[in-house]
Amino acid sequence: MRILAIGDPHGDLSKIKKIPLKGVDLILLTGDLGKADLARKRYFENVEREKRGLPKLEDTLKFNKECYMQIYNSSIRVLKYLSKFAPVYIIFGNVESHDFETRKMERKLGLKLPKFVKNVKMIKGVYIINNKLRNFNGVMIGGLEYFIDVSWIKEFKPSNYGYNLNGARKDTKKARAILSRFKELDILVCHQPPYGILDKVTAKFAPKNWQGKPAGSKVILEYIKKEQPRYVFCGHIHEGKGYKKIGKSEVYNFGVCGYKIVEIGKD
Repeated sequence: MRILAIGDPHGDLSKIKKIPLKGVDLILLTGDLGKADLARKRYFENVEREKRGLPKLEDTLKFNKECYMQIYNSSIRVLKYLSKFAPVYIIFGNVESHDFETRKMERKLGLKLPKFVKNVKMIKGVYIINNKLRNFNGVMIGGLEYFIDVSWIKEFKPSNYGYNLNGARKDTKKARAILSRFKELDILVCHQPPYGILDKVTAKFAPKNWQGKPAGSKVILEYIKKEQPRYVFCGHIHEGKGYKKIGKSEVYNFGVCGYKIVEIGKD
């Protein structure tokens, strides 16, 4: 059985179309499906402004809608294209929005927006496997959606530190509980890399005080060391693209649209 894993697409169909898709039995995506250039640029602008003691830039109604629709439209295009070739399993990265989050945004901004989860479920052959265990023809696959690990908060020290640390503790506890159910996995699909593995921040657009720091997850690292899934597929830290082994586990950070086809099956 041929399983194709693809790193964060970020809406780049031109790169996706260069990947050999014919003859694969399953496609796995590591999250961040859509193009998020507008939102990313604004986020890092505000990080820099905060360091300089300046107020954050105000997001207009128009800007918020443009950010959302850029991500939404490019994500749907990617999924519709890939689903022509094989079943597609996806997890959420830090770009995707759950429908309850979208409804909150609608109420806050007075907008009407398309719901991502609802509309993904209408695409034949596409399945969201956030925090779920799936058996695909005998191959055990665990999907872990993006979460904020306590290790990231302590490493990068964002504003509202106490508030963010409290939220990260809840996220981390939840992620650890989910991973405790993933026994004897063949493949773990997660968004961020394990801590200290293919996760160093070196992107030019990242703030200077982020440079050289590990942005991966200690919870994911602990899980891999203990359970030793055969493959771990991730993305998130694009400049960390590469391959490493942790014990018997093969860890791949595919960056943006990197990919690998693995031949795997059960006797």
